[in-house]
Amino acid sequence: MTIKIGILGYGNLGRGIECAVKQNDDMELAAVFTRRDPATVKIQTEGVPVYKADDAVAHKDEIDVLILCGGSATDLPVQTPEYAKYFNVVDSFDTHANIPTHFSNVDTAAKESGKIGIISVGWDPGMFSLNRLYANCILVDGSDYTFWGKGVSQGHSDAIRRVKGVKNAKQYTVPVPEALESVRNGENPELTTRQKHTRECFVVPEEGADLAQIEHDIKTMPNYFSDYDTTVHFITEEELIRDHSGIPHGGFVIRSGKTGWNGENKHIIEYSLKLDSNPEFTTCVLIAYARAAYRMNKEGQRGAKTVFDIAPAYLSPRSGEELRAHLL
Repeated sequence: MTIKIGILGYGNLGRGIECAVKQNDDMELAAVFTRRDPATVKIQTEGVPVYKADDAVAHKDEIDVLILCGGSATDLPVQTPEYAKYFNVVDSFDTHANIPTHFSNVDTAAKESGKIGIISVGWDPGMFSLNRLYANCILVDGSDYTFWGKGVSQGHSDAIRRVKGVKNAKQYTVPVPEALESVRNGENPELTTRQKHTRECFVVPEEGADLAQIEHDIKTMPNYFSDYDTTVHFITEEELIRDHSGIPHGGFVIRSGKTGWNGENKHIIEYSLKLDSNPEFTTCVLIAYARAAYRMNKEGQRGAKTVFDIAPAYLSPRSGEELRAHLL
């Protein structure tokens, strides 16, 4: 059975989904839905239609799983519960503090429609979440540490671009090497936000802009930079394109714990990612969970799910027999 995938939103994530579908033999791209004029959107898969986002529901019988590629701030809180009324859906909602509310809203809609809605899929939340959970269950007496980077933070880059006098910018989140080493040594340090990460900004200023003022406005920006040691580099547009056009990212999830009658033995569990393309890796995770959504719904399951609720075998195109023979 071929799983028919729909894409809602054709930006970085949407393009990544299209590439990921191409790599999975049990899937095919059925349609792309966009808020732009469909006539202006050129996709790479030949013969696949592009429709207006408003027309998606009219095509619900042609799609097994709709993958939602909007943003977490304003798109997904509205889109995921709405489209779960008509489709099995998967999203990458990543506002950690709002996940419980988002889950509840999607759960209500998906249970009423008899569909599956898998939320907060990606690498964090997503793969990092699973590794935190597994490690907590195994090393009960211990401490969790999550480091992000070195990589581009798209949200922070956007925030810099809103600063007066900034023409363009990229921001990198960078783990502090000393903090990472201390955790890996099993020292269980108590780390502040500033001690765990630094922020490095590459800024293209507008002609004649006040560079000192730009640097001040960035470093004092609440919720983004004020709690971090931040470095601002002023560069040209050409340098930005040449050296900072990619969207790399990655990070580390580490659990440091003790076992034994008196806690005499130390253990470290570490999961790490080093990604050339944050959105392309994220979409590979989304595609795997789209397979799970399809299978679970075929079994009669419904409602909202997270990565915590889904057995790994649902993610694989291989049968249980193949998995036991080759990966167990």
